[in-house]
Amino acid sequence: MSTSAFLTTVADQTRTLAGWVDGQDPAAPVPTCPKWTLADLVDHVGSTQRMVAMLVGGRMTEPSQAFAGYVPAPEDPAQWGAWLNACAAEAAQAFESANDDTPVWDPSGAEAGVPFWSRRLLGEICVHRADAASALGRPYELAPEPAAAAVEDWLDTMTSHGYWENKPDYAAAMRGTGQTLHFHTTDTPGEWVARREPDTIVLERTHTKADVALRGTAEELLLVLSRRRPLAEATTLEVLGDQALLDHWIENMDWTTD
Repeated sequence: MSTSAFLTTVADQTRTLAGWVDGQDPAAPVPTCPKWTLADLVDHVGSTQRMVAMLVGGRMTEPSQAFAGYVPAPEDPAQWGAWLNACAAEAAQAFESANDDTPVWDPSGAEAGVPFWSRRLLGEICVHRADAASALGRPYELAPEPAAAAVEDWLDTMTSHGYWENKPDYAAAMRGTGQTLHFHTTDTPGEWVARREPDTIVLERTHTKADVALRGTAEELLLVLSRRRPLAEATTLEVLGDQALLDHWIENMDWTTD
C-alpha cells in the first residue's frame, strides 16, 4: 500500500470508530487495554493523529515540539465523533504536503520518516478500532490488505532498533540465539520471519522454514499478534512447530496501552 492508500484507510477506519464512540459512556472499560476507559482510547487515537500531523506537516526532525503540542479530546462524548474525524483530516492534509523522502523524525531508528508514520497511523487505528469493538460489543471486521499492512506495521515497529533500545525489559525478554518465527497471511500476500539474536530481532519478508509458524487470515493474525485476541480463541489460525516459542513472543508483545 502507498502512503496515500494508508491515509485513505486511516480516514475510513477513523470514521467508523467515530460513529461507534460518539456519545458513548466515557467511563466504559476497554477489555483489551485493561488500564484504559473509552475516554482514554478516544484521546489516544485522536491526539496521536494530531501529533503525527504536526511532525509531518512541520517537517520536524526533533519530536519535542509535537509532544508539547498535545491537546486532549473533548470531555463531552457527544463531540468525540467530529473531533476524531477532524484529527484524521488534519493528518491527511499534513501528508499531502510531504513526500516520502521529506525528513521527519521517527522512533524506529531507521529514518523512515513519512512512510513510517503513514503506516504507523494505519496500524494504530486498525488495532484501536478492535479495542473499541471490545468495549462496545461491536463486531470487528477488517479487509485483508489493510490487515496485512497493520501486521507489517506491528512486527516492524516491535522489532525496530528504536523500540529495542527504549524498552529494556522487552529487549531482555526477546534476546535469543537465532530462534525463528514465521508469520504468514493466507488471504492476501504477507510473510515475515523474525529471528531472535542476542542484540536485536531481525525481521525479513520471506518464506523459509522456521522453529514455529503461525498461519491464517490477516485480520486474525493481527488480533493475535497485537494481543487483542487470545491465540486459543483464534480458531482459524494454524500453529506449526514450537508453540512455547510463539507463546513467549506473544506474551512479550506488551505494547497494549503505551
